[in-house]
Amino acid sequence: MDLKNANELDETKKAEELMIRQEYEALLDDYSRSNHRQKFDIINKAFNFANQAHKGVKRHSGEPYIMHPLAVARIVSREMGLGSTSICSALLHDVVEDTDYTVEDIKNLFGDKISELVDGLTKISGGIFLDAAISAQAENMRKLLLTMSNDIRVVLIKIADRLHNMRTLGSLLPAKQYKIAGETMYLYAPLAHRLGLFAIKTELEDLSFRYEYPKEYEEIEKKLEASAANRGLIYENFAEPLKEKLDGLGFEYEMKERVKSIYSIWNKMQSKNVSFEDIYDIFAVRIVFKSEAGVSEAEEKKRCWDIYSVITDQYELRSERVRDWVSRPKANGYRALHLTVMGPDGQWIEIQIRSTKMDEIAEKGFAAHWKYKGNTFEEGSELDKWLGKIIEVLENPSPNAMDFLDTIKLNLFASEIFVFTPKGEIKTLPQNATALDFAYELHTNIGNTCIGAKVNHKLVPLSSKLSSGDQVEILTSRAQYPREEWYGFVTTAKAKTKIESALRKQKKEQVKHGEKILLDFLGENKISVNDSIIDKLTFHFGFFKRDELFYALAAKEIILSEDLKKLWDEKSDNIFLKYLKQALSVVSKSTEDKDKLRENITEESFVLEKIDKKKTYILNEDAFMKNYTVADCCKPIPGDDVLGFLEEGNRLKIHKRSCQTALKLKARYGNNIVSCEWGKNTHFSFPCEIEISGIDSMGILNKISKTISEDFEVNIRKINLESKDGLFSGKLDILIHNKENINSLCSKLKQIKGVEKVNRVDN
Repeated sequence: MDLKNANELDETKKAEELMIRQEYEALLDDYSRSNHRQKFDIINKAFNFANQAHKGVKRHSGEPYIMHPLAVARIVSREMGLGSTSICSALLHDVVEDTDYTVEDIKNLFGDKISELVDGLTKISGGIFLDAAISAQAENMRKLLLTMSNDIRVVLIKIADRLHNMRTLGSLLPAKQYKIAGETMYLYAPLAHRLGLFAIKTELEDLSFRYEYPKEYEEIEKKLEASAANRGLIYENFAEPLKEKLDGLGFEYEMKERVKSIYSIWNKMQSKNVSFEDIYDIFAVRIVFKSEAGVSEAEEKKRCWDIYSVITDQYELRSERVRDWVSRPKANGYRALHLTVMGPDGQWIEIQIRSTKMDEIAEKGFAAHWKYKGNTFEEGSELDKWLGKIIEVLENPSPNAMDFLDTIKLNLFASEIFVFTPKGEIKTLPQNATALDFAYELHTNIGNTCIGAKVNHKLVPLSSKLSSGDQVEILTSRAQYPREEWYGFVTTAKAKTKIESALRKQKKEQVKHGEKILLDFLGENKISVNDSIIDKLTFHFGFFKRDELFYALAAKEIILSEDLKKLWDEKSDNIFLKYLKQALSVVSKSTEDKDKLRENITEESFVLEKIDKKKTYILNEDAFMKNYTVADCCKPIPGDDVLGFLEEGNRLKIHKRSCQTALKLKARYGNNIVSCEWGKNTHFSFPCEIEISGIDSMGILNKISKTISEDFEVNIRKINLESKDGLFSGKLDILIHNKENINSLCSKLKQIKGVEKVNRVDN
């Protein structure tokens, strides 16, 4: 190595050491400003140990690896308000996973508590999974939450870890970005919300959205910048008349404008099917008054209502939008008074009223500040009850954790209702909970034997949704048992878990009975039992697993007959290929094309190209149905933003990035996510649905169908339009080549006189 290169390396090393030292000093500065006992020695020991353990290792971004644990520790200290134990655990959180040190080493050096937290933060090794169907991500989360049930700090540090990973996501490959962003949106953002980390939850959502939908993110960001001056004017016109009256109340306060997050704006645009310009609550006004020493919660509550009175004296109230979370806080500890009024510029404006104490809880997290005492929660608090429910779900997980994340996610609801037992005991349930949810909330046996309920003394079915304030009495019968359809109308994780457990037990018994039916049939027909015979029957009836065949036999969904004997004489071993040919249905330009394609299927045509998960896969037309298929859940078409999920057999299932199923796959099996882009498509057509509405008139249907079939040469599969009171609305089911075609068609249909609204239906 020449002298020049040696000097450059030396300079780089010095610059990195300076960067590390500056970040560590910033961490100490954050900690020194907190109200925790100043334990600098243990923090210094943890930093030096982690720095040495990660020495020479770089992140994908090129910076020294120790910068990541330092950043996580700063989030834990500055943005969550946690103390030295959490800071040390954050500094050490990757040591066991990424180096040769063990949890026992951490325990010997730093004690039981820090080693427990580090162990909870250490990922499970992929080598322990014997079943490929098990989701490593779900198992990791289960371990994390089990540790959380003993010490909430483990999940707070994990959220901090995820936040920094999201802040530095740009250095990873697209497939990794989709995996991490999807997992974050699916579980970590709701978890942060549930724990009261609203500022972090909002940032996690925005960062996930930025990587999933960069174009849409940029568009909304630019529109927010362009409309900032107008919003500022609306705020000034609203705030100016109030300031003098609020000053007269005799306590310190701050009034400020709060802009809705980019993700929240996009989410509302999607759910309401409106444009950016049609969203009236892009900004809200927050009034925060100072929490003075010695002022009780009752006095703070009175101050909230005093401010409410001043505002409603000045502006017209929208009564149905009043939310009193001061009297009854949310389960995550959030307390505030919300109201919506008509401002002087003719716009509805939401106002949030809270004290500085309430504001700190809302922004930095209830768990980290006010209810956390001695590694536990205040007994009987809402978070204490929530953790109890989490533990109950953890004790009864699905055997392979396939649905574990779903059941946990169901316990992350922010909106609750409060329901009473006949004796007046209050129960907290998620919004949209049913009578059956309430039954399982009381006891598993009550849920399993529930036949109905009395809500406010009136008899209602199991599926009836409950409202806050309802008094509910559950009716049971020993003859009742859980049914398959129950799963469809319960909301809580506890109910879903208990029903699933009961159904699984019933299904095992049914499978055994079905297997006996098959063996008896084969015995009666003097056919020797072997794997080939059972596989032939399984594929013949359209199943891919034997248990599915056995269950269908027990349920009498299929019947065995002597006609099946001809299957035993078939010489072809590739039964799967035969039935694939029969079942294949490809939507193309014509039936002739479809038949031709089906006839040309051979074993050679199904030799798949190897898919490299690190590269972006191009969805070329000649690989359709061979290397990839489109998902039925979201029905993507060429031009949509998509990703691929690598299934068994090296085939990709293509989903829209916005698809809820894809979101679950990213959270469960992120390592199987493949970045995909569409190639050219000229041959195949894809099903698509259009929603259309407008003013009814003579010949409007004829004009619509003519535009579709003649102007665009698009095949119409189904039209369903209804007319009422001079207006029409409905849906068109068509076959289309790509997104550009559908956008052009929608624009053309909007030009028809009388047509007011045309949109593609997003599955």
